[in-house]
Amino acid sequence: MNISAISPLDGRYAGKVTALAAVMGEEALLSARVQTELIWFAVLCGLKLPGVKKLSAAEQKIIAQTASLTPDDCNLIRTLETSGYKHIPATRHDVKAVEYFLRLKLGKTALKDRLTLLHFALTSEDVNSVSYALLLSDGVEKALLPTLETLRKTLLQLSKKEARSVLLARTHGQPAVPTTFGKEIRVFETRLARQIKQLKLQQLSCKFSGAVGNFNAHYAAFANINWPQAVRQVISALNKNRRLKIYLSPVTTQVDNRDAYAELFDNLRRINVILTDLSRDLWQYISAGLVKQQTVKGEVGSSTMPQKVNPIDFENAEGNLQLANTLLDFLSNKLPVSRLQRDLSDSTVLRNIPVAFGHSLVAYQSLLKGLSKIAFNRKAAQAELAQHPEVLAEAVQTILRAYGCENAYELLRDFTRGQQLTAVALANFIDGLPIPASVKMQLHQLEAEKYLGIAPRLAEETYD
Repeated sequence: MNISAISPLDGRYAGKVTALAAVMGEEALLSARVQTELIWFAVLCGLKLPGVKKLSAAEQKIIAQTASLTPDDCNLIRTLETSGYKHIPATRHDVKAVEYFLRLKLGKTALKDRLTLLHFALTSEDVNSVSYALLLSDGVEKALLPTLETLRKTLLQLSKKEARSVLLARTHGQPAVPTTFGKEIRVFETRLARQIKQLKLQQLSCKFSGAVGNFNAHYAAFANINWPQAVRQVISALNKNRRLKIYLSPVTTQVDNRDAYAELFDNLRRINVILTDLSRDLWQYISAGLVKQQTVKGEVGSSTMPQKVNPIDFENAEGNLQLANTLLDFLSNKLPVSRLQRDLSDSTVLRNIPVAFGHSLVAYQSLLKGLSKIAFNRKAAQAELAQHPEVLAEAVQTILRAYGCENAYELLRDFTRGQQLTAVALANFIDGLPIPASVKMQLHQLEAEKYLGIAPRLAEETYD
């Protein structure tokens, strides 16, 4: 752990976000920029521009090798930006530093005669737009989605395991009617599954069309080239083997419109809302003694009350989910807005996208850890249900309605509302009703533990 870290994502939680750091960290951003610049360079070499040779197989290999950054390469790019290197003064510009880095690297190869094609006709936002789209795609595909899929499967297994485990449902915090723990968990699984399905269909927009999106410089230099088509080659190359595709916004200013960013962030925010709901419900079940937690040897629950086993994983998840959603909501509102053709207030904001993703990932892992340590307390749930025979009031009044009793609801309301009912009192009430013996028998045969409707089936069935 880095005890000097300001952010818990780089300190306390660093071990939990390694998969995300690998694809959304500073090194990943530099790599995406280098990759974008080199693919554009290769496309330009294939356009038959005057005096530009086509890439040989050996030269293509040089480009591929250059695209694989080493830690020393990353440090050199950073040096070029901040303090300068040899004859090159500090750029104070992160994308220009990448261009100079590539000039240094390729200047020592057979490609040195084509260095003028590096960063040709581009604005830095072209490179950044594509690079951040790549980071978002990788962050979702390689870090968030696998964890979310594991979480969904864990919920599905739990729902099927407890499909027939009776539970007293509460509406408005009050005893309502019986359900099963498995069915209530399945509610969250189906909600999560729907959002994951949408997440897999997300596409990330970008732009690669020059200073204000019109290809001005491109056509000024070479008017006979189909530049939009050439740019599409870059995106096609970057999309190979990628689940979440990136695409070019057809009309932009200097910056991409980023509406697709907002769509992605809102999708993740909905996921986090669902999981916040789950975290709070599980916390409540634990508080009520309906869900038990396994103890971990040596673990401290309270610094002063040694008997406590606190639901820390679900509390950790809730806090991180709320923090992530605050950031995601801000990102959705901020990033699609830019003054006229460009302002730079988005630059520092973009760098915080991994922070929102990081807190989300920490929360997902905390939920998984918490779920691995719980067991449904079936005996406690059955005992609680037995204390509330009034939950059969709905069934009694509905059967009476089916028989034709006009004031069935009112009869049960006056008998049960606000009362502490016993099974004996309910049986005596039924015996006193002016209804046929066959209907009374049907009412006497009602059992809370069997008054479940199709709850078990809902927990076990397969849904699209």
